[in-house]
Amino acid sequence: MNEMMRKKAVQTVEKLAEKKLVVSTAESCTGGMVAKLITDISGSSEVFCGGIVSYANSVKENVLGVSGETLEKYGAVSENTAKEMCIGSRKVCKSDIAVSTTGIAGPTGGTPEKPVGTVCFGITSDKGTRTFTMHFGEDRSRNEIRLAASAFALDLIAEEADKF
Repeated sequence: MNEMMRKKAVQTVEKLAEKKLVVSTAESCTGGMVAKLITDISGSSEVFCGGIVSYANSVKENVLGVSGETLEKYGAVSENTAKEMCIGSRKVCKSDIAVSTTGIAGPTGGTPEKPVGTVCFGITSDKGTRTFTMHFGEDRSRNEIRLAASAFALDLIAEEADKF
């Protein structure tokens, strides 16, 4: 982990600990990287309860409770899906905050409507649920897109914790 990512993860874990909050994740394109970044930090067991890597739509549906209708109508890479993913993670893990990532890390799989580098995020807590779509660029490598998405997810967690 590069120093910037480590620092971001440390700050996120410290903020969650200070607020006595527990976070969970629901990850698709990041493949568990957000959970890894958090759990790389000593003391994270106090603030991280679990994560679900829902790469397949069947896991999004059967574990996280994303509706088949949402997947059919909007696709796996959509704010609608990201919203249902984070809500499902929070419910399954009984966390205070949950974040989700679903996107196209590439180098294949992009479309004109959803090019490589498109990632949708969800963040939920008692304070509400928000979604975002970011475009991290088709010119980045798969790993660079996944790292950028994971960094953004850590920022979302920290911002949500600030509301408490």
